[in-house]
Amino acid sequence: MEPAGTLERGLAVLRALTADPAGGPDGRSRSARMRATDLVRATGLARSTVDRVLATLVHLGHVRAEGRDLLPAPRLMELGEAYLACGGLRDPLAPPAQQLAEELDESVSLAVGDGDGVRFIGQFTRRRTMSIAFRVGDLLPADRCAAGLALGDPAAPWAEDDQLIEPGLVAVAMPVRDPGRQAVCAVSVVSHTSRHTAASLRDYALPRLRETVAAMEAALTEPATRPPLVASTDLSRTAKDELGSGYLQSLARGLAVLVSLGSARGGLSLADAAKTTGLPRATVRRSLQVLTRLGYVACHDSRFAVLPKVMELGYAALSERTFGEVVQPHLADLVARVHESASVGVLSGDDVLYVARVPTVSIMTVNITVGTRFPAYATSMGRVLLADQPEERLAAVAPEPLTRHTITAPDRLRAAVRQAARDGYALVDQELEEGVRSIAVPVLGRDGRVVAAVNVATHASRATRADLLRDVLPALTETAARMSADLRHVPAAP
Repeated sequence: MEPAGTLERGLAVLRALTADPAGGPDGRSRSARMRATDLVRATGLARSTVDRVLATLVHLGHVRAEGRDLLPAPRLMELGEAYLACGGLRDPLAPPAQQLAEELDESVSLAVGDGDGVRFIGQFTRRRTMSIAFRVGDLLPADRCAAGLALGDPAAPWAEDDQLIEPGLVAVAMPVRDPGRQAVCAVSVVSHTSRHTAASLRDYALPRLRETVAAMEAALTEPATRPPLVASTDLSRTAKDELGSGYLQSLARGLAVLVSLGSARGGLSLADAAKTTGLPRATVRRSLQVLTRLGYVACHDSRFAVLPKVMELGYAALSERTFGEVVQPHLADLVARVHESASVGVLSGDDVLYVARVPTVSIMTVNITVGTRFPAYATSMGRVLLADQPEERLAAVAPEPLTRHTITAPDRLRAAVRQAARDGYALVDQELEEGVRSIAVPVLGRDGRVVAAVNVATHASRATRADLLRDVLPALTETAARMSADLRHVPAAP
C-alpha cells in the first residue's frame, strides 16, 4: 500500500470502528464491539488490509482486541485531544463555563462549528434525574440547537432553542468572539421545561451569560505560550521489526503527525511538525495532504491546525468511560498472567475502597467485592496510597491490631509507608487477615499524581514474599503503567 493510501485506509477503519450505531446522541451505545469481518463490510477494504491496519492500531494502543472483538481504546482520545489543545479554546473557556453552571445551577455547554453541525468541546452538567446527556465530541445539527443558531448568525446578540433538538429541552446561547471579532465558539445554558420555559430561561440566564462571554473573550486575548518542540511519539523501528509486514509504519507516522499539531495553540508549520515528530518533511507533507483532504486538518498562514471533525473518531464514547471501565480490562489481563486475584482501590477517609476487581477461580480465594472497605494502614494498596499523602494524614491514623502481624506502632507504620514510597510498591504479609499476602503499586492520573493502587492478593500457602517480588511485581508494575497511560487520555476519576 502506498503511504498516503495507507493513512487514508487506516482512518477509514477507525471511522467504521467508532461510528455511532444509533446515528446520534439519542440511544447511543457506550462501547460498540466489532470484528474484523464487520470492518471489512463497513469499509469495503480487503481482509488482509484490515488485518494489517488493526495490528498497527492495536500496537499503537488506539484499539484493544478482546478475543475476536475489537473496540476503541482510551489512547485513541489523543487524536481529539490534539484538536482541543490546538484549537486553544477549551482551557481558557472551561473555568468561566464551570463557574456559570455553578452560579445558575444549570448545565452549560461549549460548542464549535463543524460543517453543517456544532460539536461540543465542553460540558458542565448538573446532576439531576432529568440531566443533559450530550457528551464532549457529540455533533448536533446547527439549525436545531441554540449553539448552532448563535454561530450561524453571530451578529445576533443571542439565540434560543425552544425544544428544537428534543422535546422538553430548552437553551439559550451566545457566540464567543476571538480578538479578531470572529465567532469561534458558542456558550449555551441548557435546562428542562420542568424547570424553565424558553422565555424564563432567557430572562434568568442572559444577564450572567453576557458577563461570562465577556470574561471568555478577555481570556482569549491572553497570549498563548508556545512550549518547546520535542518529539511527541516514539517512531522507532522496533514495532516494524517485531510485526514485520503486519505493521503499517506510514499509518503510525500519519497519526503521529496529527497528534503533533496539538503541541501548540494554532497548530504547527510543516517544518515544526517535522521537527516535533522527527520525520522527514516529505513524509509529513504527504500525511498533512491526506489529513487536509479528509477534513481533519486545515492550513492557515502556513500553519496546519487540527479541525473538530477529528473528534468523530471515538472521542465522545471514550470520554464517558468510568474509572472502573478503564482499568478493568488491564486487571483481567493481569489475572490471566499471574493466576491470582487482583483489585484496584482508592483512598476513602482512612480506608481503602475497592473500585474494581477480577477474582481468580480457586478453591481458596480471597472473598472481596467492589465496594469493600479495609483499613488502609493494614493493606498493601493502603500503604501505597498513604505514601502519597502528607505526613499529617498518616499521623492521624489510629491503627489497631487485626492479626498478630499487624503493624500498630506509629513509628513502624511511618517507616513502612516511607519504604513503600522509596520502593514504588508495598508488600503486606498477613496484617489484614491471617494467611493473606498482597503486593500493590500506584496508579497515576492525568496530572501524574497517585489516584489509585492496584494489587494482587493470594493465600500465604501459595506464594512466599520472594515469589510475589519475583513473579508478580513485574507484571503488576507493567499493568499499573498501562492503566496510568490510559488515564492520561480519559477524563475519568475514581
